[in-house]
Amino acid sequence: MTTSTGGAVPPDLTGAGRPLTGVAPSPTEQVSVSLVGSTGSIGLQAIDVIEGCPDRFTVVALGAHRSVDALASQARRLRPAVVAIGEPTLAPELARLLPAGIEVVTGTEGLASIATVADVAVNGVVGFAGLSVTLAALGAGRRLALANKESIIAGAPVVQEARRTPGAEIIPVDSEHCAVHQCLRASTAGEVRRLLLTASGGPFRGRTREELAVVEVAEALRHPTWSMGPKITVDSSTLMNKGLEVIEAHELFGIAYDAIDVVVHPQSIVHSMVETVDGAVMAQLSMPDMRLPIGYALAYPARLPVAFGAIDWTLLTTLEFEEPDRTLFPCLDLAYRAGRTGDLAPAWLNAANEVAVQAFLAGRIPWTAIARVVEGTLDRYHTSGDRTRRSVDDVLEADATARRLAESVVTGRGAAA
Repeated sequence: MTTSTGGAVPPDLTGAGRPLTGVAPSPTEQVSVSLVGSTGSIGLQAIDVIEGCPDRFTVVALGAHRSVDALASQARRLRPAVVAIGEPTLAPELARLLPAGIEVVTGTEGLASIATVADVAVNGVVGFAGLSVTLAALGAGRRLALANKESIIAGAPVVQEARRTPGAEIIPVDSEHCAVHQCLRASTAGEVRRLLLTASGGPFRGRTREELAVVEVAEALRHPTWSMGPKITVDSSTLMNKGLEVIEAHELFGIAYDAIDVVVHPQSIVHSMVETVDGAVMAQLSMPDMRLPIGYALAYPARLPVAFGAIDWTLLTTLEFEEPDRTLFPCLDLAYRAGRTGDLAPAWLNAANEVAVQAFLAGRIPWTAIARVVEGTLDRYHTSGDRTRRSVDDVLEADATARRLAESVVTGRGAAA
């Protein structure tokens, strides 16, 4: 396997080239689970998986930022020991809605703390806010079912250090990285030539430049194959989501950027592929259903006896593949640029993109300005300090600086960008 340059090689989390280290639970042994971001898309689907396998999993902690009613409803149904609410002022209201005996913790620290109390922590928090959850779970030596790509992208220098904690492991929940994780179990380290991450192409595949200049928010939120939250859906429409996944794949698997390719696959049946040195290609196929990668991460190295995403081969007739249009969707190459720059550049990329997407959703900039805001911010990136000794404060400072610069680009361009 081609290793990353300019830093420590991430631990081999796939089992490629060695016996699997995970121990599959017995049918009677329950795995405790903490769901951070339980009221979002990933959290809701994780609950669906867990409730479908009540003999395998038990929820001991739930957490959300502001969704008090939904969080309380989940707690009444699942009866966790502790519930976290990110907005501290909402804690009294939450406590009134909970059954007796459930502890309430608050704030960023509270959300992070519940990632340390279970065998498996699911990080379904949206955006950079998920970094503290990722670090807490890994620092406590837990398995992290990671659906929050931003934390490993923006926080790579400190996340890689946390991964060295005894017992800590990451099982990716993103469908593409979960697919790679599964495919790598069939190869040894030296046999991998490249990774091929598939992309649906989003709702604007095939649009012209003129058509892209006038797209509406509602159009960007209509993904052709997946049901996701607004931020990740907009990222899919710009191909920034795929760019972020390229960086995530580099960080997770230690593969050089030149050995990570993106291919558009509109059907979203092939979730990613691994090509070996002899030309063989392993692929993971299933219908678009996030419950499959969630269940895989919860049960690893075992598999659940529930066929989420099973394909009806009598109905599947076409699998298409094509090159992404890098001219009309420049966010993909901006992500490659930030990844190759390394250090804190991915943190700048992620922060600028979050600002730009929020500005688009608020109607402040058109869709075509998202890439220009990101590029304008990334153009001002410069590294300082010791690249080999980054701290959480360095990551937070980079994020804050990039957000300020991105906001100035948004303001400077205005609605006519």
